[in-house]
Amino acid sequence: MEKIKITKDEVAYVANLARLAFGEADQEKFTTQLNDILLYMETLNEVDTSGIEPVTHAIAQKNAFRPDAVGDSLSAEEALANAPQARRGCFEVPKVIE
Repeated sequence: MEKIKITKDEVAYVANLARLAFGEADQEKFTTQLNDILLYMETLNEVDTSGIEPVTHAIAQKNAFRPDAVGDSLSAEEALANAPQARRGCFEVPKVIE
């Protein structure tokens, strides 16, 4: 016999709290899916995790940024070389605020 961890009434109650509305077929599908998830969580709770260090991510996280180092940069003239419009050493753009 299959274990029941959540009922259709509980799914309907949670859906109502979340302001969700769906038909009978969807309610049955969601009840089955949520029940499977809760049963799987019950299985995971049976695993002995003593001696295992807690983690915040399933895979190792590392910083992907490059080092902050000073490098060559463009001169003002080079930066403005392809600008459609420039004025007094700055990019000139159309006014966007009335």
